[in-house]
Amino acid sequence: MPLDQRLAVMRERDFRRFFFGYATSLLGSAMTSIALTFAVLESGGGGTELGWVLAARILPLVLMLLAGGVISDRLGSRQAMLAADAVRCLTQLGLVAVLLDGRPRLWTLVALVALWGAAEAVFTPALGALVPHIVSREALSDANALLEITRSATAVAGPVLAGLLTAALDASAVLALDAASYAVSMVALLLLPRAISSGVTGPSFFGDLAEGWTEFRSRTWLWVITAHVCLFNLFVWGPFLVLGPVIAEQRLGGASGWGLAMALYGGGAVAGGLVMLGRRPRRPLLVATLATVGWSLPSAALATGRSLPWICGTTLIAGAGSAVCGTLYATATQRQVSPGMLARVNAYASFGAFVLGPIALASAGPVSALVGTSGVLGFGAVWQIAAVAVVLTLPAIRRGLPDPSPEGVPEPDSAPGPGLCAPGPRRCALFRVSTARGRRSS
Repeated sequence: MPLDQRLAVMRERDFRRFFFGYATSLLGSAMTSIALTFAVLESGGGGTELGWVLAARILPLVLMLLAGGVISDRLGSRQAMLAADAVRCLTQLGLVAVLLDGRPRLWTLVALVALWGAAEAVFTPALGALVPHIVSREALSDANALLEITRSATAVAGPVLAGLLTAALDASAVLALDAASYAVSMVALLLLPRAISSGVTGPSFFGDLAEGWTEFRSRTWLWVITAHVCLFNLFVWGPFLVLGPVIAEQRLGGASGWGLAMALYGGGAVAGGLVMLGRRPRRPLLVATLATVGWSLPSAALATGRSLPWICGTTLIAGAGSAVCGTLYATATQRQVSPGMLARVNAYASFGAFVLGPIALASAGPVSALVGTSGVLGFGAVWQIAAVAVVLTLPAIRRGLPDPSPEGVPEPDSAPGPGLCAPGPRRCALFRVSTARGRRSS
């Protein structure tokens, strides 16, 4: 298929507007992590202070994801993302002001970065809920592929630009650019039709949270995939990110070798996203799950003492697989879950996928001291292959999912258990969703 046909989704006005705003904010965010790191170090902080600041972003992001899903479904994805971008813009401006003041206090940096992470917890589940409302159904997979490409490309380009700008100017200038990037994203969101901004009003915050859980767990394929990614982060990716640089320092050329390997991971993800443009696999979940086999290769190469070219080749393959599975998993969820539930379901999926990530990062070093670096990485590689084999036993993964009818989404593949229904107007979550299918909510 010619490239112009693969990029046909860019001819859809609403998606095109959102895409340029989102890409701009992604680039700004990718620059900020590097700039903030050097800002802490240059202001007199050390490893302890830097750890506090970095953790201050991650913990609120993980802990508030579920609340972010409820907020997004209640406000509507467009409104939730606008609010999140406004908070993120203000936090970056606050960081600029604090850094320009001289020697910033640690608690001030931690508080601002924590607010930044909390806003991201609202934005993240709302993003997946917005996309189906700004593209046609036929272009949904292409839209997700382009978003995957953009995330990967900015993850590679952002740190490079941040390093150059921080050296030429200072960290506060990079943070100011990030604040401006969030303002651009806000403008793009404001240009979207207001009709997609209305949310779904539930009985209560906790009631909405429970309904989201019911919807999430009622689809076996969805929670199995979430568990698959969760354990991948615990056993494979977390140890790889911690132990990979240690091995690189010993025998792969240090930071330059590791940087090349990770840059090729990003390049592979860009290539994988480009391959997905214009393609509609008949059994998308099967293709997506098979693509995750590639995640085992970098750990296996490190565990068996391969040279840098081998490591780079495996990260390239793993990056491509990451883009393929990310695109197809996201598209399947958007097609199968009711719009009024989508942000909450996305929140449960994201929370489940990443909740064990901090444990993986913290435990990789101590465990490797007991069983050896090769033992930890080798176990991860074997685990990933075995996990893929287990996931493929699920019929919904192998055979594909039913196409939703124009009137709604398919019934889930497992019925709600006892205790999840209430008499009268407080009916089962699934029946309540069916009454809202005519609304274009997000």
